[in-house]
Amino acid sequence: MSGFPRLSPVHHLLTPFVLLVGLLGCSNSTQAPTRPAAAPSRPLATATPTAPASRPTPPPSTERIYPVMLGIDVLEAQGFSPIRGKRVGLLTHPAGVNRRGESSIDVLRRAPGIKLVALFGPEHGIYGNFKAAIDIADSTDPRTGLPVYSLHGAHRKPTKQMLTGLDAMVIDLQDIGTRSYTFVSCMLYTMAACFENNVEVIVLDRPNPLGGLKVDGPPLDAQWKSYVGAFRAPYVHGLTIGEIARMAKEAPGVLQVPGSTGINVSEADRRRGRLTIISMKGWRRSMRWPETGLKWIPTSQYIQDFAAVIGYPMTGLGTELGQFSHGFPGPLYPFRGISHPRIKDATLEQELRALNLPGLNYRRISVPDRNGKPVTGLYVEVTDYSDWRPTELNFHMMRLACKYEPTNPFAAADAASNRRMLIHMGSTDFFEALRRDGARVNIEAFLADWRAKAKVYQQQTRRYWLYY
Repeated sequence: MSGFPRLSPVHHLLTPFVLLVGLLGCSNSTQAPTRPAAAPSRPLATATPTAPASRPTPPPSTERIYPVMLGIDVLEAQGFSPIRGKRVGLLTHPAGVNRRGESSIDVLRRAPGIKLVALFGPEHGIYGNFKAAIDIADSTDPRTGLPVYSLHGAHRKPTKQMLTGLDAMVIDLQDIGTRSYTFVSCMLYTMAACFENNVEVIVLDRPNPLGGLKVDGPPLDAQWKSYVGAFRAPYVHGLTIGEIARMAKEAPGVLQVPGSTGINVSEADRRRGRLTIISMKGWRRSMRWPETGLKWIPTSQYIQDFAAVIGYPMTGLGTELGQFSHGFPGPLYPFRGISHPRIKDATLEQELRALNLPGLNYRRISVPDRNGKPVTGLYVEVTDYSDWRPTELNFHMMRLACKYEPTNPFAAADAASNRRMLIHMGSTDFFEALRRDGARVNIEAFLADWRAKAKVYQQQTRRYWLYY
């Protein structure tokens, strides 16, 4: 994914933030939120294209009971009425499946009364078989015979030509709850293009796998909005992809992203744009992915399972600059196994334990590398999810990098590396303090400031919640 594709070393202001989220307006363009009862507190599989086939037949019925109906399941239960009689495009990827694991592509191909005429692919492509940050060309899907328009190639935003002949764009993308993951950006850019070209947008909602109660980390400064992170929010945002779509439709300014690949939608187009969100049934904000009863489908090469979903916001930023790495040779423990070539495992463990970070524990592990030799590091365990603050470990890793590396890696970074760091992490003030103060940086002051801002953000965005 854009953001931390590597595995091993190779590759304060509260008032302005309150003003930012205070701009988030409210209207009635989407379905009304539901309020369920409160609850107590491998390598990436890729599809092998085959010859074009006729419309697929429904899978056999199952007796399994699923706690959560996804947006695609609810749409099917509605008899596809929101898109009946329409020519539709579908923006999706391998994790775009129904609760039985069947691709939304096949669900819509067999849906009565609609015509699926084009597919649109985000980063990694519709089958997930492209690496992070790789540009992907338009193509024809050999499995279905449908045109596939890449939104991670020559274009990030659908062109007028791509949208010609479409009545509606269906979006079915699985997010991971962290700002620097490009699927939300892809949705927002697609919404903007559809609003400008009078194409209805229908978002099929999916769970935030971290749940809807965790909001944590630095907010994104306005100048660092980009395709990596296209909306201003704390690093862990606590919203579903449908709730973000609702906010983008109802709040002025969310669909404004400057830059060569940016989007700048007029207020008239935003207000006129048509958005329908197909909400889930049975999902509550307290639910993490394991409570949904759903199987995790890898969303990118290094997000193979829920363990990696948890690890991504916890260590990804801490490995962006400097010599820390996450994971071990091959696909082992991405974002959960950390190591540093200049810090012995025992020393690193001692440093981290001394921090007493809530909800975390560490254990040393050893795995064979590609030559069969042992490679060691620390595995980061989340022992108390309620106490866990998802992003905090990153910033201590940055401080330790300054302490143990011969040169402050943040002060020594070139302009391109600085920008890459900032479009992911988001806080200019912290980055400048890290460059200036190195291992003496006052992390606690920033963490306290970000926690206060996260509470404000969560309160301000409640108006866009679809679930409680």
